[in-house]
Amino acid sequence: MACLKKRQNEDILWNGLLYKRLVRVPLHVFLRAESGGFNACFLSLQKREISNFDYLMYLNTLAGRSYNDYMQYPVFPWVLADYHSETLNLTDPHTFRDLSKPMGAQTVERKHKFIQRFNEVEKSEGDLSAQCHYCTHYSSAIIVASYLVRMEPFTQTFCSLQGGSFDVADRMFHSVKSTWESASRDNMSDVRELTPEFFYLPEFLTNANNFELGCMQDGTVLGDVQLPPWADGDPHKFIFLHRQALESDYVSAHLHRWIDLIFGHKQHGSAAVEAVNTYHPYFYGDKMDLNNIKDPLIKGTILGFISNFGQIPKQLFTKPHPSRNAQGKSAAGRETGLFLHSSGILPPFVSSLQNLKLTPVAIKELNISSVLPDYPKGAIGHIVHTEKGILAVEKNKILLPPLWSKTFCWGFEDFTCCFGSYGSEKNVTTFECMADWGKCLCAVCPSATTIITSGTSSVVCVWEFSLVKDKVKCLNLRQALYGHTQAVTCLAASVTYSIFVSGSDDRTCIVWDLNRLTFLNQLPAHQESLHSVAINNSTGDIVSCAGCCLYLWTVNGQLLASASTACSPTCHIVCCCFAEVMDWDTRSIIITGSTDGVVRVGGWERGKGILIHCNKCGKHLVLCRELNPSVALTGKARRTSPAVTALAVS
Repeated sequence: MACLKKRQNEDILWNGLLYKRLVRVPLHVFLRAESGGFNACFLSLQKREISNFDYLMYLNTLAGRSYNDYMQYPVFPWVLADYHSETLNLTDPHTFRDLSKPMGAQTVERKHKFIQRFNEVEKSEGDLSAQCHYCTHYSSAIIVASYLVRMEPFTQTFCSLQGGSFDVADRMFHSVKSTWESASRDNMSDVRELTPEFFYLPEFLTNANNFELGCMQDGTVLGDVQLPPWADGDPHKFIFLHRQALESDYVSAHLHRWIDLIFGHKQHGSAAVEAVNTYHPYFYGDKMDLNNIKDPLIKGTILGFISNFGQIPKQLFTKPHPSRNAQGKSAAGRETGLFLHSSGILPPFVSSLQNLKLTPVAIKELNISSVLPDYPKGAIGHIVHTEKGILAVEKNKILLPPLWSKTFCWGFEDFTCCFGSYGSEKNVTTFECMADWGKCLCAVCPSATTIITSGTSSVVCVWEFSLVKDKVKCLNLRQALYGHTQAVTCLAASVTYSIFVSGSDDRTCIVWDLNRLTFLNQLPAHQESLHSVAINNSTGDIVSCAGCCLYLWTVNGQLLASASTACSPTCHIVCCCFAEVMDWDTRSIIITGSTDGVVRVGGWERGKGILIHCNKCGKHLVLCRELNPSVALTGKARRTSPAVTALAVS
């Protein structure tokens, strides 16, 4: 059963997994922001070290908005105005929404109506303190729940806010186009903006749980959200193009105007009046001193008003927000080093693969262990790329994070394991506790204190160890996980998504929760035994390799695409990994190493290159490059080459 199914605990966990990817701002950017505040973070934005999405998440966090509070949920802008074209042109300014104006002022006619409403209070000699353009809000608990109603736990939240049942079908979120038209033009009570999920989470657009959402007056049965024509009915394509729009040159050049409205100097006061951007006084929580209100009825009314209709974010700027520089330019006018299309989007990684070259300084086949004592003695099993260089160890050994100076080794005849120092045979600590679980075949180390092992017993064991004075003192079993019926042959872990994956000779993969150490999902049976698995830390996608076949899955177990990489019946994939281009680019670049000694680079593209296989949604896995290391060593390809046993991407 997929994680999307209606099971309360796993649904919340599933949502939690995906939420963790939202704030994947590079660590050095966060450290700089902590020490230097907003200016440091904005400098990172200018240098394009972070995306527009990351920056908006940063501002939402500073303004007190988080996923823990539906009433103060992160707010994101509508960025597009074209929901009717067959293709999306991100170089045409008319494609985009006017970011300098709030949703209530997107059309001239609507703007004048809200101005008239504002002036009517003064003409009627009413309470000027209640003078406003909008009596509804752009973000509230009901707006958030209505957008995400097809996923738990938002389904139950929405029903509880509606008195225990779904709303009238015609008022439910059912179409992106009609929602845009309502919020920007048609409905005077609707000025809603978007949530972050519109830019990264295709699952919220599908009714995977088959909820009975009702039937509209025209007979339409509500199910999946109706998407614009340019999305071709594919939620993944919609999210990808929508995210491209958010990161485009046009939005980068105008996003500061929207920030002025939501977080800046046009949030309230005379600038807000001029921008047609004032809301009911109760929405400005920091302006309402509830402690001085003695009447419990009035206080309860205000709190209920805020609870139902939302709250203005904390004001972050009192002066106009600066604009982001044009494509590729730093504050000093120098190129930042990232080549961008005219649309402001990094070119597909696939188009750059033809420039890859085999290094002319490949290590020759000789007894190099006599020269470099820390050089692996045997087939390579694990490679780590650091700022100082490349570290490698032989099979049945892995390097331990975060310093990569320690190693974990297994595969001994007595089923023991040992910890040691990289490049040294000294200070080895041996443990016999793994002997009870059969022969170890694979291991992965997701953190500095956790190791996951498995092998012939089919049981996945999670171990905790501790370092005392740079030496491992204890190795304790934290949890034994049962699910496979035959030997487990490969493991992969992702701290970002808090999951790890095990592949087995029983031809299945199991996805486990890294925090709770529980079963999450089982990927359907493969055609052969599993040889390698990997997890994309940007998207959560999982790649599994069985024989010569490669399978690409979502974090929730949906098969995206599959491919065969075989050039001969005897060739099979030994290792695989992902190459991350941009953390917002949902296209997956997959690299495999095979027994024929060839490194193959494939991409998940739409209709480009050599079509290997596609699923019903039309997502293609294409073979982009084949790199033969023997060519670098001898200048020509061999008839038989040693297998590629490990991969790493810097």
